[in-house]
Amino acid sequence: MLRLLRNLSALALFLLPLLIQAQDKAPVSLRYVKQRINDTTVMLSFHASVKPGLRLYKLQQTKEDALYSEIAFDSIYNKYLTGSITEKGDLQSEKDAALDATVSFYTDSVEWQQLVTVRSTDSVVLKGNVRYMIKSGDEFLNGEEPFTFFIQREKPATTVASADSGDGLSNIKTQSLWWIFFAAFAGGLLALLTPCVYSMIPVTVSFFTKRSQTRQEGIRNALLYAGSIVVIFTLLGFLITLIFGPAALNNLATNWIANLIFFVLFLVFGISFLGAFDINLPSSWTNRTDSKAGSGSFMGIFFMALTLVLVSFSCTGPIIGNLLVLAAKGSYMGPLVGMLGFSIALALPFALFAFFPSKLNILGKAGGWLNAVKVTLGFLELALALKFLSNADLVKGWRILDREVFISLWIVIFLLLGIYLLGKLKFHHDDELPKNDFGLPYLSVTRLFFAIASLSFAVYMVPGLWGAPLKAIGAFVPPLGTQDFVITGPQKHIISESKVLGAPKLPEPQKYYEKMKLYEPEVVRSYGMVTYFDYAEALAISRELKKPLMIDFTGINCVNCRKMESQVWSDPEVMRRLKENFVIVSLYVDVQDIDLQENERYYSEALGMKITTLGNKNTDMQVSKFGANSQPYYFFLDNEEKRLIPDGYGYDPDIKKFIALLDKAVENFTAEK
Repeated sequence: MLRLLRNLSALALFLLPLLIQAQDKAPVSLRYVKQRINDTTVMLSFHASVKPGLRLYKLQQTKEDALYSEIAFDSIYNKYLTGSITEKGDLQSEKDAALDATVSFYTDSVEWQQLVTVRSTDSVVLKGNVRYMIKSGDEFLNGEEPFTFFIQREKPATTVASADSGDGLSNIKTQSLWWIFFAAFAGGLLALLTPCVYSMIPVTVSFFTKRSQTRQEGIRNALLYAGSIVVIFTLLGFLITLIFGPAALNNLATNWIANLIFFVLFLVFGISFLGAFDINLPSSWTNRTDSKAGSGSFMGIFFMALTLVLVSFSCTGPIIGNLLVLAAKGSYMGPLVGMLGFSIALALPFALFAFFPSKLNILGKAGGWLNAVKVTLGFLELALALKFLSNADLVKGWRILDREVFISLWIVIFLLLGIYLLGKLKFHHDDELPKNDFGLPYLSVTRLFFAIASLSFAVYMVPGLWGAPLKAIGAFVPPLGTQDFVITGPQKHIISESKVLGAPKLPEPQKYYEKMKLYEPEVVRSYGMVTYFDYAEALAISRELKKPLMIDFTGINCVNCRKMESQVWSDPEVMRRLKENFVIVSLYVDVQDIDLQENERYYSEALGMKITTLGNKNTDMQVSKFGANSQPYYFFLDNEEKRLIPDGYGYDPDIKKFIALLDKAVENFTAEK
């Protein structure tokens, strides 16, 4: 059993790439691209890839063609079509004995192109179906796939950075690569403060403590480790985005299977730090990789770097989301340079920390305090493991870790940690407490203060069992909607009642509410707010009440979203403005268990996939319409869907800045009337 646990975390590294969900491959894989040729003409391209061993028949040329494919636009769009469709590919022909006629087909790929007349000042949606015929062995098969092209209005080059910019990326595109590099570098430093990255530091300490016996070896290992992080993070993130689209990393962070694997990883790490066993890569792996004596060291370092990269995706994916959107829109150097800067910042502290492994060895041998640190981190790993399990539980709706259950487990963990720090709980590798001049064991002042902090935190969480907001950890605990017993009521008394009561009452949300009310943030329930979950419904309400629309791109498992809600939205002045002046729609990008109606489904060019779920629909809106893919992100629209704040607002828990943003949006909305 222990042997299985030792290898479980390393084995999970190879299972993780299988978690990115791609569409089931049909016999013919279709990809759609649009390109503006000039101010009046757009080229629509249909790229078809054929599975090996199959034949895809060409488009029909004459009525005598018996075997053919077809691209059919809906008849209402015929006025936009210019000329006929052209084909580009390795066309083959042979006589079909059954038909006694010559047929033409493709065996690998073909590109069909159609010119359409759409002025750069117009916005047009073109829909239709690709109907194809293939031959597999002696069997003839038919297939059909709907397509949708969104051709958006384009501004002249001199006004790309205006408030009406369609994709929200113009400001980024005008910046130099150096600006992107340093901005991404700063993002990497911020990512170091996230739980997923910070919690990997003890793994690194343990790893290099055991491997590096001399300063030269420590420096070499540090450089290999940092270089591996840079190479893996840059290439892996960039390639995943190119292949699967800009939402891939966010999907990985919210994928329930991925979160279960992260739960197992952190559980195994936590048990290991508590002293049950040591985690080592199987020796057979390194032996098979290279027979040289030094190769095992490199492979071990490489796998440690890979662990950091994969686990950190859960927290760092939203931070690098905007860079990855650039890759999906054809700007390859921008995200490549950005990912390089991000990974360098992420790797730098680990490299510096690993430069001194020999000193860490000396510190470890000097006393039992180092093992106490590892055990403390082991308790923290267990607490974080529950967070990942909670993420999967929320996505799947199992209800095994409702809010009160989650809080109960955290209370027990931090109580035990406090008892351990007081010296009342011992593990296998623990030393005895130091003794004073009278031969009695005693606590250091530092250890006592850590024990006080842990026990105080456990006591702080107790009211949460009955529904208290717990603002300090509101970003980590499950939403209040999962708690069965709540005795706290709405806290409207801290808001200006006269102004709130004077505002028109918002209608109750209808679409998706029965499912989504489970995920309503605590601040929404506690303050009696009304939020909607469907863009069209919220837009209709905003037009009816003549209020600006606030779009809240968020996620079920978005930690920073919960921080903004619990720390910023809950401020009395912020809450008053939100309730009085805005209609709010919360668009969750990670809801995958709400399917769209058949007539609502479509193909997304931005994501390179067919949109079938509510989460994918919201993600596509954020990427294609607003040019962002990180959460939280707030956009403000008037009743004609024009942006009131050009660039929107990302994660920034500055209350004064957020209040100024809300006031500016209202001011711009009023000025347009």
